[in-house]
Amino acid sequence: MNTVANPPKHLARTSRYAHALTGVAILHVAALLFQAVTAGLLLSSPGGRSLHMTSGIALVVIGLVHVVLAVLAWRPGGGSGRYIAPAALLLVMTVVAAALGAAGIDSVHVPLGVLLFGGGVIQVFRLRSSPRAA
Repeated sequence: MNTVANPPKHLARTSRYAHALTGVAILHVAALLFQAVTAGLLLSSPGGRSLHMTSGIALVVIGLVHVVLAVLAWRPGGGSGRYIAPAALLLVMTVVAAALGAAGIDSVHVPLGVLLFGGGVIQVFRLRSSPRAA
């Protein structure tokens, strides 16, 4: 049996979850960047507020998927659990930023958005530099 062409099922599953986790982390960063763009639209166009709020909701959903995939890459996938806490922290910070934005506390909302973007980029770099990615 050729193990290179037909890897064991647990390795194939780990790879599938690891690739999905990396993909959603990249999507998360792209969505965070889009939030910055819609924040600029919020200041310059009348429809910017609704677009910023809608993309914020999408960002929470992406964050939740990020956490779920981090758990799946760890437990059933057999990978490392070290990506779960950062994914969960990004999700919690996103919810806090959304609440602050809805409350109009921009002096904390905006810097927290910058921290979120930086944290997302760090998560992507960690995933991309890991030999097995999860």
